[in-house]
This record gives sequence, structure tokens and C-alpha cells, in this order.
Amino acid sequence: MEIIGFILISIGILFNLFGCIGLIRLPDVYNRLQSATKCVTLGTCSILLGVLFFCGFAGAGIRALIAIPLLFFSATVAAHALVKGAYIFGIKLGDKSIKDDYKDVEKN
Repeated sequence: MEIIGFILISIGILFNLFGCIGLIRLPDVYNRLQSATKCVTLGTCSILLGVLFFCGFAGAGIRALIAIPLLFFSATVAAHALVKGAYIFGIKLGDKSIKDDYKDVEKN
């Protein structure tokens, strides 16, 4: 069980690293939030699952198990609210963005 926990924690650290690199390298706020939400949420959930495998169903393991769905839902809702707020505030898409699907929804 400790080996599985170590593998999950390692995968989580890699996903968090990729999410942080995405925050630096991606061109606009929308892509950056995509990177932060997907990579960091998956990475942190993987780390918490690894903690569950390390600790078992003891105090820390149960807390990690409870934190996984809370983190999953709160991070996605928060990212959606940030993106919608940025769009309403008028922050433009990046130069390489091809299509703005939300603009068509706002007109109707």
C-alpha cells in the first residue's frame, strides 16, 4: 500500500508541476485558469489519495478522503466564476485563440 501511495503522490506532484508551468507559459487568463483547474485539481486529488493509501482509514486518511470531493467541486466552480467575471469585465482572449463561443451566447 505504501508503494501505491508513493506512486500517487509522485503523479500528483508532477501534475501540480505541469499546472504551475502552464500558469507561466500560457498566453491569457482563460488558458491559465484551465491549466490551474485541471492540472492542479487532479494533482492535489492524487496527492490526497496517496495520503489515504499511506495512512489508511485513520484520522489523516479520512480527512484526505473528505477533502477530495470538496476540492474537486470548489475548484471547478471557482474557476468558472473567475472566467465568467474576467469575460464580463472585458479581458480579451489571447492572440492565438480562434473562436469565442461565449460571445454567441451573450448576444442571444
